[in-house]
Amino acid sequence: MNDRRLRVAVAAIALIGVGIAAYLTYVRFAHVAIACTTGGCETVQSSRYAELLGIPVALLGLAAYVFVLGTAFFDDPMARIAGAATAVAGVLFGAYLLLVQLLVIESLCHWCVASDLVLSMLAVACLLRLRASQRGAPLSLAVKR
Repeated sequence: MNDRRLRVAVAAIALIGVGIAAYLTYVRFAHVAIACTTGGCETVQSSRYAELLGIPVALLGLAAYVFVLGTAFFDDPMARIAGAATAVAGVLFGAYLLLVQLLVIESLCHWCVASDLVLSMLAVACLLRLRASQRGAPLSLAVKR
């Protein structure tokens, strides 16, 4: 797959993530009821784990999705690296939060799980984009003498 198609895929997946994170951020700041059929979303969103250093996790997710979306507009090695690093960091943080939901809060937010799935797809697309740009590049980083 060429870089242009991978950039489109990254942008499309990131937009889905933006939608989810924007909704969760809106709910958080507007103090409105979250659309949830299980009740777990309210429990998770009202837990102490819904914020990191006073910043709503949904807002952090929104910023990450917007950032990765922005990297899709650049055909640049640094944009590829930044997008992949951000997406992988998001997957790791999402995995931590999923474990917290399951083991500590004992409630599951389907919006959060959806975001985790989108983040995983986004990380794969970003890593594929990064890998595609490395084809033909030397595998070692040895310094030439």
